[in-house]
Amino acid sequence: MQNKIKSQRFIWIDIMLTLLSLAVMEYFYYGSRTLVLGGICIAAALVSEIISLRLMNRKFTADDLTCISDSLILFLMLPSVFDFKIAAIASVFAVVVSKNIFGGRKNTIFSPAAAAYVFLLTSWHGNVLMYSPPHVHTGVFDKTENLVSSASHIFNISGRMDYSNFEILMGNFSGAPGAVSILLLSVSAAVLLLRRDISAGAFIGTIAGTAFLAFFVPVCSNQWDSLKYTMSTNMVLFAAIYIVADRRTAPQRNYYAFFYGFFIAAFSYILVLTTAKENAIVIVSVLFTPVALGFRNLEKRIDSLVKEEKDAEDLWEAIKSGEVQLPEIEEVEADE
Repeated sequence: MQNKIKSQRFIWIDIMLTLLSLAVMEYFYYGSRTLVLGGICIAAALVSEIISLRLMNRKFTADDLTCISDSLILFLMLPSVFDFKIAAIASVFAVVVSKNIFGGRKNTIFSPAAAAYVFLLTSWHGNVLMYSPPHVHTGVFDKTENLVSSASHIFNISGRMDYSNFEILMGNFSGAPGAVSILLLSVSAAVLLLRRDISAGAFIGTIAGTAFLAFFVPVCSNQWDSLKYTMSTNMVLFAAIYIVADRRTAPQRNYYAFFYGFFIAAFSYILVLTTAKENAIVIVSVLFTPVALGFRNLEKRIDSLVKEEKDAEDLWEAIKSGEVQLPEIEEVEADE
C-alpha cells in the first residue's frame, strides 16, 4: 500500500511540473495577470478541499493536493483576462461538486477541471470563449478590451487558419493559453507517457480517433490541413493528455482505454463538424462518464472471474500434489 501511495504522489508531481511549464509559457505570452489568476484558482481549490474534507470528517493528506493540479488544468483552459471571482467559483465547483460530493479523491468519476469548465460554459459562456490576442499583456487591475474569438472558433466556422506552421507549433494564436502551445504539449505528453503518469491507451485512442476522422472526413478541402488544424485547435491535445487520459477516470486496461479515448474523439469531432462547437472534446469527456464507469465495472468483473479461476486452478494443483486432502465420504447403507 505504501508503494502505491508513493507512486500516486510521484504521478502528481510529474503532472504538476508539466502544468507549471505551460503556466510559465502563458506568463511569457500574457503577463503577470496570469500568475494572479492561477494563484486564485489554486487558493480557492485548496481552501475548499480542506473545508469539504473537514465537513466529511476526513483528514487532509498530501494525496489531497491533487486539487492543485485540477485547479491548474482549469486555469490553463481559461482566458488570461478571465474574471477572478468567477474563476474562484469554478475552482470551488471543481473540488466540492465535481469531486467530493461523489465520494472524493478515491471515487473520481470525471475530471473535476472538465466538469467545472462545462459549468462555466453553461453559466458564463461569453466570458469563457473570448481571449486576448497573443503577446498582449494585461495588468492585474486593467480593464479588459479588444478581446477576440479563438482560432478554434474561426476554424470550426470557416475551415481555415491564417497562421504559419511555426506559429501553430509555438502556440502563437488566440485561444486558451495553456492549450495552444503544441510543441510544449507534445513534450509534456511524451514525458508523462514514458513515466506512465497518464493512460497510454486513452491518449493514443483520442489522438488516433481525431487524426483518422480529420484526415478521412476533412473539415476543409485539403486533408493534411484538416489534420494539422484539427489537432491544433479545440483543446484536442491538451484534453487528450490531462482529461481523457487521466488515470483516475480512464479504464485501467489499455485495450478498453483505447476505445474509450477513440469514442470520445469520434463524438467530439462529429460535434465540431455538425455544430462548430468549440472545445467539444471537454464537453464530451464529461458526457462519457457512464462509458468510463461501464468499462471499469467490466474490468472488475473480469478481474473477479480471473481470480476465481486462478483460485480453482491452485486448489486443483494442491489436491494433485497431496498438499490438500479431500475429506473422506462415508458410505451409508440403505435400509432394507
